[in-house]
Amino acid sequence: MSKIVLVSSCLLGIKSRYDGRDAKNEKLIKSLKGFVVIPICPEQLGGLPTPRPAAEIQKHGGKAVLKGTAKVLDETGEDVTAQFIRGAKETFKIMRISKAGTIYLKDRSPSCGVTSIKRNGKTVRGQGVTAAYLKSKGIKAKGVR
Repeated sequence: MSKIVLVSSCLLGIKSRYDGRDAKNEKLIKSLKGFVVIPICPEQLGGLPTPRPAAEIQKHGGKAVLKGTAKVLDETGEDVTAQFIRGAKETFKIMRISKAGTIYLKDRSPSCGVTSIKRNGKTVRGQGVTAAYLKSKGIKAKGVR
């Protein structure tokens, strides 16, 4: 088993969320003792700044975004679909190059959500763009709230 893991940077206490805050998860951090941890933020890897306007997948989930049948729009109405797809692909590259065995992603995120995302301010079942892209490559991400 690989001792290298990728983790959504916000879960590690890095202020990379859309609102410039973090989502530090002490329990996760403690569980990673002894691992080489590589922090990643797919939205930043896709070229978006921090802070940035909140974004949501308009219908369905990340899989539909990857197929081209759904878009990611930020709260100003800007289409940020291309940045989300680029971030997903960059995350996959880092995972492959580093030979990481596991990736922990922030659930409820339009990029990182593994089991849930936000739509119209409500939590709904679905995957974010990065989680869906990784799944399409045979990688099962672990969602963390």
